[in-house]
Amino acid sequence: MRKPFLCLSDAGTLKHFLTENGFEVFRTKQLIDWIFNKRVDDPAKMLNIPKKLRDALSENFICASSKIEEVSEAEDGTKKLLIKLSDGKFIESVIIPSRERITFCLSSQVGCPVQCRFCASGKNGLERNLKAGEIIEQFLLTCETAGKAPDNIVFMGIGEGLLNFENLSAALLTLVDSDRFSLSPRRITVSTSGWTKGILELARLRKQFNLALSLHAADDKIREKLIPDKFRRPISEILKACDTYRENVGRMVTFEYTMLKGINDSSNDAVALSKLARTHHAKVNLIPYNEIGSPKFSRPKEETIGKFEAILARNGIQFTRRTEKGSSKSAACGQLRAAQLKKKS
Repeated sequence: MRKPFLCLSDAGTLKHFLTENGFEVFRTKQLIDWIFNKRVDDPAKMLNIPKKLRDALSENFICASSKIEEVSEAEDGTKKLLIKLSDGKFIESVIIPSRERITFCLSSQVGCPVQCRFCASGKNGLERNLKAGEIIEQFLLTCETAGKAPDNIVFMGIGEGLLNFENLSAALLTLVDSDRFSLSPRRITVSTSGWTKGILELARLRKQFNLALSLHAADDKIREKLIPDKFRRPISEILKACDTYRENVGRMVTFEYTMLKGINDSSNDAVALSKLARTHHAKVNLIPYNEIGSPKFSRPKEETIGKFEAILARNGIQFTRRTEKGSSKSAACGQLRAAQLKKKS
């Protein structure tokens, strides 16, 4: 039988394990404190737990199976973690500081099957899904590096999380469970390229997670140049699912829009985006393109971005421009690629 992840265990599971193996039930509270308050899932570090119990935990649970391989820090304080999984594969997470707040950008898959043409994360396709426990271990390692829990979490790292819904949803529910990590769902954002089945499944959880749609074009003909056929759905179908999400959950959806010079940055594009955002009661997050070494794509001039923003403003659209963070260490939006790929030999 496959061992469960210690970091996914709830009080009932831990109490049952202790009782079945002849340990004192009061140890449940100590284990809860270590895992969910101190955010430690390595029994060797649980100093007030008897060695016999620490050994039993290590034998019966998957504990601290992921390790930090490397941490790189950009000039703006953004930190990128290269995390090695138990099978030797790699993922990345990012710690993004902003004044008094801190945001974690987490991955949901090893590689990405969607392979958006302007994004580095899917260059080598999908290797495998992350297990729910690996997602939580990634969270714990990122907490350890940051020295604290995050104010916000965005699942905008490597992978299309909604194509790994079973594991992502289990991790999400662990993070927001009041008896475990007790994070607010309003502080967690799930990004998707538009996998409608997953959007509807997330809506059925009826938790107030933020949904961010990687739209990138208000027109299907432009969007088909950016996202390959296999996982691309018609914009009308995606937005219908987003409407269902907003109605079920009571949260505005955010349209993520990577601005690409000469492709989706014209005044007509801004007008079309404004119309979609207004019709579907959505916010817009503009993301000036971050270079990944592709000759096909480049960042628009600041003047062009400003004109685009002015059109959104005139149309009454709530929008923000994403501040570039971590680009000097390839930790910015669209640049994550599990840097270890560059080191393969």
